[in-house]
Amino acid sequence: MPGMTRSSLAPAIAERLKRTADGLVPAIAQQYDTGEVLMLAWMDDEALHRTLTTGRATYWSRSRQEYWVKGDTSGHTQAVKSVALDCDGDTILVKVDQHGPACHTGTRTCFDGDDRELAQR
Repeated sequence: MPGMTRSSLAPAIAERLKRTADGLVPAIAQQYDTGEVLMLAWMDDEALHRTLTTGRATYWSRSRQEYWVKGDTSGHTQAVKSVALDCDGDTILVKVDQHGPACHTGTRTCFDGDDRELAQR
């Protein structure tokens, strides 16, 4: 479960975060120079601390119940350029330099580009 590792996240950042019931905050990974949205993942305090201190995007895997550094197994790394919290503290924006595909399916982004039509209003 997230939070089992004692985090060294700065208290000023930790107190701004609004977490889900299981201690997570959604993190959007965005290509820093093009603005392309690459993926959505989850972070807890420790994952955010690791991301901020190592410069490597670190997330909490809800399916594996463990921390994972993007690219450790695939080689498709994310070099962190900046991290920001939204105004409510309930979403993290991680601007990265993506090397290789961001999606586990092998595509550049997890968003398929198959936009859905909206009903006429």
